[in-house]
Amino acid sequence: MSGGTAGAAGGQDGRVNELEEGTLLTLDFDKLAGVAATGARVVPVVLQDAGSGDVLFIGYANDQALKATLEERIAVLWSTSRNELWRKGATSGDVLEVVDVRVNCEQNSLLYLVDRTTGGACHTNLPSGEARPTCYYRSVTDGGTLRHLLQ
Repeated sequence: MSGGTAGAAGGQDGRVNELEEGTLLTLDFDKLAGVAATGARVVPVVLQDAGSGDVLFIGYANDQALKATLEERIAVLWSTSRNELWRKGATSGDVLEVVDVRVNCEQNSLLYLVDRTTGGACHTNLPSGEARPTCYYRSVTDGGTLRHLLQ
């Protein structure tokens, strides 16, 4: 969701702001265990810009989300936090049109090659207020801190 998100402008509390905007590396190594604990039958989905090759973000799909993606030709994912179908851009307007769907060799992950209908893909915003074009906007330094790539 673009605009007004917790990470974009101070948020509900400082933890979200620090997580999404800070320079401290605090990886969530429990994410997949949490998804597994819900019993959700999902596979990871890499969403990649078909033109630039930039990875936009990682999501999850179940059989219902994949079927909707193939029928509607837009990125439809399974929200592991809300336990519901998530049509990327339904709220933000940052719809991702699906050009191709690929599966890996072990058939346990998907790649959606997409075209952005707007400039944004991430739910966090640039300082200008625009949605970031990718969720991968920081790099990890040799010292283990985070450096912003997009300003």
